[in-house]
Amino acid sequence: MRIPTALFVAAGVLALSLTLSSIPDGAGRLGSNLIHAAEPQSFLEFVRSQTDALHLDDQPPATLDEWKTRRVAIRRKLLQAWGGFPADDAPLNAKVLGTIQRDKYRIEKVIFQTLPDVWMTANAYVPNQPGKHAAVLCVHGHWKGAKQDPHVQARCIGLARLGFFVLAVDAFGAGERGIGKALGEYHGEMVAATLYPIGRPLSGLQVYENQRAVDYMLTRPEVAGPRLGITGASGGGNQSMYAGAFDERFKAVVPVCSVGNYKAYLGAACCMCEVVPGALSFTEEWGVLSLTAPRALMIVSATRDAFQFSVGEAKKSLAFVRPVYRLYQLPGSVKHAVFESPHDYNQPMREAMYGWMTKHLKGEGDGSPISEATMETEDPESLRCFPGETRPDDWMTIPNFAAREARELLELKTAPVDQDKWLTTASRLRRTLNMKVLKGTKPSSSVSVTPPATSPQQKLLFEPEAGIQLTATHSIGKAPQRPGTVIVLSLKGASELPDNELARAVHESGRRVVSLSLRATGEHAPPGDSIRRAPDHNTAEWSLILGRPLLGQWVRDLRTAITVLADRGYADENLTVIGHGPAGVVALCAAALDRRINHTVTFESLGSFISDTPYENQRLGILPNGIVRDVGDISHIAALIAPNKLTICGTVSGSGTPLSDAELDGTFDPTSHIYKLCGATGQFSVIPKLSADDIVKKLN
Repeated sequence: MRIPTALFVAAGVLALSLTLSSIPDGAGRLGSNLIHAAEPQSFLEFVRSQTDALHLDDQPPATLDEWKTRRVAIRRKLLQAWGGFPADDAPLNAKVLGTIQRDKYRIEKVIFQTLPDVWMTANAYVPNQPGKHAAVLCVHGHWKGAKQDPHVQARCIGLARLGFFVLAVDAFGAGERGIGKALGEYHGEMVAATLYPIGRPLSGLQVYENQRAVDYMLTRPEVAGPRLGITGASGGGNQSMYAGAFDERFKAVVPVCSVGNYKAYLGAACCMCEVVPGALSFTEEWGVLSLTAPRALMIVSATRDAFQFSVGEAKKSLAFVRPVYRLYQLPGSVKHAVFESPHDYNQPMREAMYGWMTKHLKGEGDGSPISEATMETEDPESLRCFPGETRPDDWMTIPNFAAREARELLELKTAPVDQDKWLTTASRLRRTLNMKVLKGTKPSSSVSVTPPATSPQQKLLFEPEAGIQLTATHSIGKAPQRPGTVIVLSLKGASELPDNELARAVHESGRRVVSLSLRATGEHAPPGDSIRRAPDHNTAEWSLILGRPLLGQWVRDLRTAITVLADRGYADENLTVIGHGPAGVVALCAAALDRRINHTVTFESLGSFISDTPYENQRLGILPNGIVRDVGDISHIAALIAPNKLTICGTVSGSGTPLSDAELDGTFDPTSHIYKLCGATGQFSVIPKLSADDIVKKLN
């Protein structure tokens, strides 16, 4: 779905103009051309070039055995990206809460449990004729009414009149399953973002919950088990693709206005439910679609759809999918149906789907479209399992679920009892943070520097890796000058720092200050990056799809800047990094991995990834998939900095509100424990709130 929707320069600046590259130019030679200021679109060009490098040699499988081997690998990596599925399913405990009787079918209002205390709301459309029926799971896209929306109702009614049992479900966070009780809530951006720290992205949860919906369908006496299909449009088309690929109980799969390819997502704003972390690192979209083979697959495209779902981009995937079906000797089991239409699931599309389902689930007809009779849809409110405000107050929402799972994960983490045990644990956790969670942050070991350029702006220019060009300002404060260098980070960009009280106070204290802009932030951010509460929505999603979370890229930028400074003698034993707001998480992760940072200060930064509400005033980019599961909470990352100096000041909750003394109590106990274990208690402090001048005093 396409979602509707100058640097800090002070007195005494020291002129620096640098070029560095971490990518060899030729046979081990590092390029040394002067870098010009980054264009806002350079980050998009970077992720696209990374994708091209990953898939330059993609070819369809030549033999069935080759495909079966690749198929196993894709399924395994998909499951890993989704964080795995529960070993034991929760009991369904299904309940029918009401019935609407119509001429040829009835509509039941159903709820059932998908995960412990997580309930799915659904409508079952049951044909009046006796016997067992082929069944279709209808998953909604991003229409306001979810399963109640007339777009969804229409195909459910059409299928029921043709004798199909139909189950229409509300996705987690949408329809009747939002944070509030009213219809129309959006489950993306900073709602779904609460799932990333626990490593359970919404795309995977939807696959698992749709599997549980199949489990429920198979309990119904009206359903003929082997004859199951799934269809949906937009985000529901993505659900159809993933669930249809992964759950082999579906014999016919019809994704509508959703198929293109992953590279086409780069440059678009897509919902979080459509993002599989790291997907591009192990497949393109054709690989997922091909998992459906040899089962029946019809891809529906619209001529006036968004680029990422366009006919041309869908054909790129089909060029690889069709050879897989030919290997099974079933070329007729895959079809591309194209309609002159905008983004939709309109009547001609529905009629094509009816014919496909009838052929492949009932064994009737040749797959040609089946005409749809005139119909009347229901008032959406009448279809609700919990009309108005009647939904239970203790209903499990996405943030509630994420917070519960995070707390359970942290309960499994035991504190080391001695320093030797901690040193072993810390080494393992640093490797995990660096390579598994952040996907590598090590800066280049070689830096190529150009002679200082004559410039009235006195900018420092550097390239942490090919295609990413960054800027910073290096300045010396007022006399008397003090020893040490302070790097100030803000994810709003260095251009915001003149208005940053803390940055000004540090500069006026007489210290050497480096104001650093990180990739895809501030002046480097692509236009239109912000979606609702997520200011870096698109760049963070593109990075997740690529398999390189923004947090890891930002840490690499910072570590590279330190290398540049060190090579010129400006990063000595008094190097301090101050992270303001969400940049505090960048500073913590960098200091956990890079011992050159002697003092780390976070100011008004996130105190915990755990939040029972959507994140506010945070960045999607600081939420890499699985960080709590694989490493721990903010306090556990902070512990990896010991015994180096660490000051936490003005901590905020996930909702963006400052934590009080009482709320802070216990939040950083894991950090305090490790500093005590290392004999460095005096090196760590947590302060609810200080002025900028007071924080500067802490730098002494």
